[in-house]
Amino acid sequence: MIRVLISPSYGSSETRRHWADTVQREVDFTVPRCDALLTPEQRERLRALHPEGRARFWGATPAHDKKFADVTTGDVVLFTGQNQVRAIGEVGAVFRNRAVADLLWPPKAGAAGWHTVYSLLDLVQAEIPYEELNAVIDYKPTFSYPGQMVLRGDKAQAVLENFMITPGAAAPGTAEQIVTPDRDPVRIAAMEELRTSRTGYRRTRRLIVVDRREAQLVREYREFLGERGRAARRFFCPSGISDMYLEGAGGTEVIEAKSAAGHGHVRQALAQLLDYAPHSPSPAQCLTALFPELPEPQDIAFLHRYGVDCVYRELPDVFRRLPASEQRRTLMKGIWSEGAPALAAV
Repeated sequence: MIRVLISPSYGSSETRRHWADTVQREVDFTVPRCDALLTPEQRERLRALHPEGRARFWGATPAHDKKFADVTTGDVVLFTGQNQVRAIGEVGAVFRNRAVADLLWPPKAGAAGWHTVYSLLDLVQAEIPYEELNAVIDYKPTFSYPGQMVLRGDKAQAVLENFMITPGAAAPGTAEQIVTPDRDPVRIAAMEELRTSRTGYRRTRRLIVVDRREAQLVREYREFLGERGRAARRFFCPSGISDMYLEGAGGTEVIEAKSAAGHGHVRQALAQLLDYAPHSPSPAQCLTALFPELPEPQDIAFLHRYGVDCVYRELPDVFRRLPASEQRRTLMKGIWSEGAPALAAV
């Protein structure tokens, strides 16, 4: 079970300085003054996860030892401040070393220093208001996250699912793997595996960033679909990660969500659907572009030309489908799957 850390990072001038020193910029942990303070096990772990010898770091004071007892590689951390989640990271190496902590974050005279240290495998910017986070985990709307927290179980899963956050070091057993000859494997993932992001798909070392508005749109559409939506998954493939993957009596559907309905977003949705379709774990019977509002008629016709359905939010919590003609869809199915490898489940 993946844990979600909530870490204030902008409250005091000292915290802001720590952020600037060890999160905004990477730290070279191979320099002698740092390397000499690491235990052999800590050094080996850091070098394994960060072979370039540099990493971003954050940590906690001894008062949080109990909370951090089971925090491990692949957990997710939400950095908060200014009434919002400012960034989302993935936990790398976790260890206790007061000397290293004091080197990274020199404590004030007479004040308690940090001694839990963790590196970040990746970090992406985010803009999630506290009100949205509070609603997801059933906290009061005005709750402001005054200190370090670690969410587990249903609350952690609610954050991961609703904001579509997936750590790269996902826990074993969370995905079914499909073997594709001579290609990277395709993975089917539960919705709670998925990551949050800000401006479309962006590849970093581990995180793929998805616009927060797209995550909200997917969440609304899943709720609109009811039981079928709750069964939605995603699949990982060499081209990226699908937004939604549905299987059912009506066949397999691959869905790509966009934060706006302008021509540029329609083109992006079409391109991604055509890119993902050959990798669909089961042959795609329907490709769907999902929008928060009705696209222009010429853009709907553009999607229909390629056999792609258009779904848009007609009213709050109400969606309408504008299907491509069955003739066009049948014509395009061969193109969707052209070059797709035979898939064998393992």
